[in-house]
Amino acid sequence: MPLRRSLVVALTITLLLLAGLGAAVYWLAEERPASFRALIQGITGDPVLPEGFASSNGRVEATEVDVASKLAGRLTDVLVREGDQVEAGSVVARLDTESLDAQLRQARAELARAQAERDHAEALVAQRESELEFARDELERMQRLATQGQFVSEESVDQARTSMRSSEAAMRAARVRVTATAAAIDAAEAGIERIRVEIRDTELRAPRSGRVLYRLAEPGEVVGVGGKVLTLLDLNDVYMVIYLPTTVVGRVPLNAEARIVFDAAPDYVIPAHVSFVAAQAQFTPKQVETESARERLSFRVKVQIDSDLLARYQPLVKAGLPGVAYVRLDSEAAWPESLQTRLPQWNSDPAPPSSN
Repeated sequence: MPLRRSLVVALTITLLLLAGLGAAVYWLAEERPASFRALIQGITGDPVLPEGFASSNGRVEATEVDVASKLAGRLTDVLVREGDQVEAGSVVARLDTESLDAQLRQARAELARAQAERDHAEALVAQRESELEFARDELERMQRLATQGQFVSEESVDQARTSMRSSEAAMRAARVRVTATAAAIDAAEAGIERIRVEIRDTELRAPRSGRVLYRLAEPGEVVGVGGKVLTLLDLNDVYMVIYLPTTVVGRVPLNAEARIVFDAAPDYVIPAHVSFVAAQAQFTPKQVETESARERLSFRVKVQIDSDLLARYQPLVKAGLPGVAYVRLDSEAAWPESLQTRLPQWNSDPAPPSSN
């Protein structure tokens, strides 16, 4: 019995201590949020943020770009593999062009036929011009003889006039045919140019520089219009998406200075800036009535790493790395010593300078 009584007393004391500790933590979190945050950061080893700063966890992302086929066809070559670095405009895959080559030969034959028809039409115009000139001279002779009082029947004059009008009509028809054949030549040339463009489109080119993330098709496969062959990561557009509460996001200006620390490399501090703040909260109720509900809302914020810095350290850039982003809310606040810029040594810049 004494042992049981001792255990009950010890358990009661433990529960009272835990309840008191919980109440103290709750009071500190509600009444002294800055002190509570500093306490938690001190326990976890994270930098203690002074007033004028905010932080949130996130994961590094890079813009993904799909390399897709404009035409349907069979892949003959895929020239890169996952992980390869490609330059903008470089050929990364090819489609079979056998069918297009046949269409090009047909279009060239149609162009040659249209050109021959134009030559024939121009020759016909010359013939009609000669006939019209003869008919006009004949009518003038008939009219002159009739004026001089020589015997010329009225029927002969009418026939000469009709012949001239027929020659004029034939002349206009011949010129119309020349115009039509010229239009046919233009259409044939446009068709040839279209097929040449399609042949050029069978060479799939990287729309921008980047690293191959996925190889989605292999040689011999048939892809449809818009069929994806590769997915590239644009390593000049790297950012971390974080979420900040309503009590903080209203103080975040665009282009505010930021820092990123990766879990895999906590010794380095990467400079960045805020490039986007969402206009709407995430997971927001349709109507927010209470202040406590508003405090639970969060807004998406994009923290962008400068492209010049990414270009210098591109071989080291990896998407998907988790870390913490720190945002300066007050432009007058000084960055803590633990968040001063620290970059890894690299050949292109063996000693990157630190900045505040």
